[in-house]
Amino acid sequence: MSWLGLVAGLLSATVFGLAAVAQAHAVRRFADRPDSLVGFVSLSVRDAWTMAVVAAYLLGFLLHAVAIWLLPLYLAQATVAMSLPVTAWAARRVDAALAARHWAAVGTVTLGLVLLSLGAGAPGEVVTTPLFTALLWAAVLGLLVAALLLHDSPGGLLGTLAGLGYAGSAIAVRGVETPVSAVVVLAALAVPSFSLVAFWVYSLGMRGGAVAAATAPMIVGQTFVPSVVGVALLGDGVRGGWWPVVVAGLLLSTAGAVALARQESEVALPG
Repeated sequence: MSWLGLVAGLLSATVFGLAAVAQAHAVRRFADRPDSLVGFVSLSVRDAWTMAVVAAYLLGFLLHAVAIWLLPLYLAQATVAMSLPVTAWAARRVDAALAARHWAAVGTVTLGLVLLSLGAGAPGEVVTTPLFTALLWAAVLGLLVAALLLHDSPGGLLGTLAGLGYAGSAIAVRGVETPVSAVVVLAALAVPSFSLVAFWVYSLGMRGGAVAAATAPMIVGQTFVPSVVGVALLGDGVRGGWWPVVVAGLLLSTAGAVALARQESEVALPG
């Protein structure tokens, strides 16, 4: 396991966790709910606070990319998922405080991520093929259609869609390498495309619901999907004999995130 990759992942988690709360504050300042992607982009580029959030996410993404290249995808995503306790703590600025049972859920997620890190093996190779890139863009279009159809959904479901978007972005990073070719460029363009749709639906989820309630299912999606794809298709490894530990880590992380998402109907937004 690369310690540089692990440190980069944890630093990105801190940036993402704080940026999520700033993002919630930004989108709640909009006079109208940005129900279309074009409308959301139009509002965002004219809002200094939102653009500062985007800059923070770009910094976090660069750190995240280092983790993806140096670690198995499931560990890279798990370290970034440590943004959940950061978000839960910082969200007290914009939401009601979490109850003790919700903090217990945050602890469960954290324990699961520690188990994942203990079982991590070697990362797989970069994959740059026309089929891989075509599948990435099919997934981008599918996510966009789902977002357009479900943009009025509760925060938990919107967080889930955002998680799938950020998962796609992480997987797409594994298709970026040198030398640069047309296929590599298309894979690279899929990264911001996934992220843009995810950023939009995540913003919608936090506008109408608690920050942690939208964040928890997002983390489940962005952890589980790359984990499965990385191990099944991209050659990510697990330490010998540590499969039960890795599976337990994934299950604990997911269970804690689902429990935390239930606060959406229990925690009122201030004001």
